[in-house]
Amino acid sequence: MPVSGAVRERIRAFLDEGDEIRYVFPATIPMSVQSSVLVVVSRAAVTVLSTGFWSTKVPKSVVARLPRNTVLGPVSTQTTPYFSLDGVDYEIDDEYVAVVNAADAEIASPQDLPQDPLPDL
Repeated sequence: MPVSGAVRERIRAFLDEGDEIRYVFPATIPMSVQSSVLVVVSRAAVTVLSTGFWSTKVPKSVVARLPRNTVLGPVSTQTTPYFSLDGVDYEIDDEYVAVVNAADAEIASPQDLPQDPLPDL
């Protein structure tokens, strides 16, 4: 399920002014006190925001901020899908595997992305 506009507005408070959210998806850190997080891929960085143990909609603090050229994958799909970022494993729902792959494609193979059909908008 996509992250709502209200959650995206809350996320903007943790980004640099003028930065643009490209991808955002919820994840969990297994066996962690700050279990639920939002992974935000913006034009400038990859930011992991803690949402606490019970919530997935209210970001509370920055857990990690990495340069945008950071590759998230590969995603292991043998059990619950997960990827490792900066030494931490993040579990995601099946529906977000494609989001991680799309974010990585922007970095690893931008020539494979489709052209913007409306570049003047």
